[in-house]
Amino acid sequence: MSQTENKSFRVALVGCGRISRNHVDAISLIDGLELVGVCDVDEPRAKALAEPLGIPAYSSYEKMLAEVDCDVVAIATPSGLHPSQGVFAARAGKHVVTEKPMAISLKAADELVHACDDAGVQLFVVKQNRLNAPIQRLKQAVDKGRFGRLYLANCTVRWARPQEYYDQAPWRGTWEFDGGAFMNQASHYVDLIQWVVGPVQGVMAMTATLARKIETEDTGVAILRFRSGALGVIEVTMLTYPKNMEGSITLLGEKGSVKIGGTAVNKVERWEFADSEPDDEFVRTMDSNPPNVYGYGHEGYYRNVLAVLRGEAKADTDGRAGRKSLELILGIYESAKTGCEVPLPLKA
Repeated sequence: MSQTENKSFRVALVGCGRISRNHVDAISLIDGLELVGVCDVDEPRAKALAEPLGIPAYSSYEKMLAEVDCDVVAIATPSGLHPSQGVFAARAGKHVVTEKPMAISLKAADELVHACDDAGVQLFVVKQNRLNAPIQRLKQAVDKGRFGRLYLANCTVRWARPQEYYDQAPWRGTWEFDGGAFMNQASHYVDLIQWVVGPVQGVMAMTATLARKIETEDTGVAILRFRSGALGVIEVTMLTYPKNMEGSITLLGEKGSVKIGGTAVNKVERWEFADSEPDDEFVRTMDSNPPNVYGYGHEGYYRNVLAVLRGEAKADTDGRAGRKSLELILGIYESAKTGCEVPLPLKA
């Protein structure tokens, strides 16, 4: 038996806002992971999360890392803080789990990747929608060549974020700490389309701030040209009336057509291939129906984190994989700014 096999790992969480409960719940379900401390600049919010769990709460990130014996730091703070907090954790010898996006600039993303490399720690970027059962089946179908040549791919994010959502936290909708609908709410969908279909060669985009009083976009569209020759479209808005309508991905190919929809790519709406397979009928009935747009994927993601730390698996999404979707988002923003097609990869 290796030294790491069956080893348990202690996790400290920084950021006790909207997404933190998904991390807490996922960690609690996994033998081998233990939450040992939480931190938030809003100390009452940190205490509200910590007290029912009987663990310490901090308002200082530095103090938490100095006092709490942990192996892993989970980062669920505003996006613009992810890289600096991740670098700090890596230099303290901690493995890093960061919410999406891992950064809001490639320079900061690269600094985080290199800091984890230099410290010899693992970097995980949470992309939980990749673990949705229908998405896993779609990826397998693409990898097996069931579509033949892919012609067109589409991701649609029609969600609702009222002004009150942005007003709840001053960092939301800012360029410094958040980014807009593409960078924040739709980043999982930008990740999915390039992960499932393959590398993007170039992108053209338009964005707009139509209704919300924020710095960044509440609505946008992007046209993708994949290296394979396929075309793609990403359509995003936070202005759907009166509530979230759809988070979907559709692939159309020579020998297959698939749409996975629902509120957050959780329901198979179409699954048709020229060559049938025994479990196709079962796949057509898949509907995981999560309670919110975050889905159930955090538990699966943390199970992969544990397996990697025990030396039993490779990371589902490490820092370099997380960087790819960030690069595409930044290409979208560059195109929207210049009105020109932007080739990928971006120039450093």
